[in-house]
Amino acid sequence: MKFNKYIIIFMATLLASCSSLVSNNTGKNTQSSSLMDFLYPDQQSRSTYKPAIPVLKLPVTVGIAFVPSKNWQPDGLETQNQVELLEKVKKSFLQYDYIDRIEVIPSTYLKGGEGFATLEQVGRLYDVDVMALVSYDQVTQSYENNAALLYWTIVGMYVIPGNENTIQTFVDTAVFDIKSRKMLFRAPGISKLEKRTTAIGIDETLSEKSAEGFNLAVSDMTTNLDAELSRFKTRVKEEKIAKVENKDGSSSGGSLSIYLLFLLSLLVMRSKKN
Repeated sequence: MKFNKYIIIFMATLLASCSSLVSNNTGKNTQSSSLMDFLYPDQQSRSTYKPAIPVLKLPVTVGIAFVPSKNWQPDGLETQNQVELLEKVKKSFLQYDYIDRIEVIPSTYLKGGEGFATLEQVGRLYDVDVMALVSYDQVTQSYENNAALLYWTIVGMYVIPGNENTIQTFVDTAVFDIKSRKMLFRAPGISKLEKRTTAIGIDETLSEKSAEGFNLAVSDMTTNLDAELSRFKTRVKEEKIAKVENKDGSSSGGSLSIYLLFLLSLLVMRSKKN
């Protein structure tokens, strides 16, 4: 009887860990990149940080890049996925006349360096005035529920979905003026996905839902980014968060539209004709 008891305990332990036998992704896993760790890699860089009031020369050129994964982990977003997601972010900037050109920059150009010095080097390389840095934090969790153990013993783990999988994704775009090192604004985005699978389907499901989670979070972020870009004009005028000049050196008087004077002239000419 005592021997049978040990066998039962052993079998229960084995069955409870059936998912771990076919996947290394069970439990809780995280892939992330940290804006703070990248821009301010040590305490000294944080204490000496003194941003100046930015002077934006319109129309500005913008670079968009993902912050490299934390501690340069190999499990971060692949370059191809980064570019596809950044193209979605790029569309948010294209509709505003105070932006001239948008460059999508792979995070490989930021790897191997840290802080604003690296940001300035990339800015010179791509000839951009402003950088939009996208950081992320994605947590995947895969756990067996009670049904998984029961049904696994009856009909096999290949048939009954007994694993609860949750993917939570957070992305954040912070826009910096490179020269002054001042953050102009930021926009977040989130998503949460859940799906029940069989133990054998964990890896495929988590890979698929991870990509979907990033897409949904970036879509949510671009909505917020549109609002921030639109509000930026008003903030420059009313809150004086930046000084604005045209590329020819003339002042824009706090307005971000370099075409405003031209449009007013057309209206005056049209009214005279009438």
